[in-house]
Amino acid sequence: MKKLLFCISIILLVHNLKAEDGYRLWLRYDKITDKELITNYTNNLKNIIIPGDSPTLAALKKEISVGLSGLLGIDISLSKVFDHNTLIIGKKEDIQNIVSIDLGEDLLAINNEGYIIKTQIIDDKQVTIITAKTDIGLLYGSFAFLRLLQTEQPIDNLSIISSPKIQYRLLNHWDNLNRKAERGYAGFSIWDWHRLPDYISTQYIDYARANASIGINGTVLNNVNAQPEILTNEYLVKVAALADIFRPYGIKVYLSIKFSSPTLIGGLKTSDPLQNEVIDWWKNKVKEIYSLIPDFGGFLVKANSEGQPGPQNFGRTHADGANMLADALEPYGGIVMWRAFVYDFKVKEDRAKQAYMEFIPFDKKFKKNVLIQVKNGPIDFQPREPFHPLFGAMEETSVMMEFQITQEYLGQGTHLVY
Repeated sequence: MKKLLFCISIILLVHNLKAEDGYRLWLRYDKITDKELITNYTNNLKNIIIPGDSPTLAALKKEISVGLSGLLGIDISLSKVFDHNTLIIGKKEDIQNIVSIDLGEDLLAINNEGYIIKTQIIDDKQVTIITAKTDIGLLYGSFAFLRLLQTEQPIDNLSIISSPKIQYRLLNHWDNLNRKAERGYAGFSIWDWHRLPDYISTQYIDYARANASIGINGTVLNNVNAQPEILTNEYLVKVAALADIFRPYGIKVYLSIKFSSPTLIGGLKTSDPLQNEVIDWWKNKVKEIYSLIPDFGGFLVKANSEGQPGPQNFGRTHADGANMLADALEPYGGIVMWRAFVYDFKVKEDRAKQAYMEFIPFDKKFKKNVLIQVKNGPIDFQPREPFHPLFGAMEETSVMMEFQITQEYLGQGTHLVY
């Protein structure tokens, strides 16, 4: 009988356990266990006002509702009436229609993606204000506020002014169109190209939420060892569907391109970047992309490296290739991210020097909307290799650093690493 009772108690215990599969990442709005803290938070958030209407504000309102309901264990409903202990999330004009407050000097301190979170006493009533110049800034501020609650920080006297210092904060997916990721260390791609654009997975929305919550504002959807098919209309309408999902979260889509695409899918006899027919092909392709995706971010290019085609195949330079693409994108506000990871086993010089030797002569020669994407080290994401010599050397060229956050040199498929 004792054994039977023991077995039953074990079964009940296991039944009540909830497995954490990691899917929610850091957006785990589980109820706070400190009752005193819940009381304090609830008292400070008796009334919530979020004026305005846009796809971004709709996402914000849902996040605030889900977050506060989960963390505090109460039903959250939005109000339109200012009262004691009110949380107001809105831009300057919307807030000033509700309460009398001067936000001028604070707003001068932030950029278009920045936000302000502050506590004030207005008409003898305590109010917490989250404000920004744009809806995206409001979204970032709302995630920051939820993060304060998740980490159990005091919210009675807030004064936070925050703006991102880096303009392009992107993820580069090394994902192929068959849903396999480069070398397989990161598992399968979440982009279900076969079922896009008609089927929209909830993973895409959760992906956008997670990225927005930490300020990521762009994603390169495909592998730098690009397949030219990504630029066909068949795939561009799929890319447009993802762009529509990400847009409310402030995330632009970018594409890796194969430099020889004019030949491979355009029917041209050459992909020489200085030939007029090639220049026109890229201009027409860019026009097609922006007709489908008005806020398309631009191109990422791996050229003349590890067998990938590039301008050097035609006796041209990296600047020739990058600037040709930059000219096509410039009228729409797009950028070119030109990878500095170039090396050739036939070159006798040390591989650690090759990128430096190839790019330094072209400092000052790249268009303003070209960014040279440089790995953190000159070899290939090695954990202990030295700082890349291109950083600080290209004084007249925009440079962006590339980090690797998959397991290639950090354990591969067999070691667990932090």
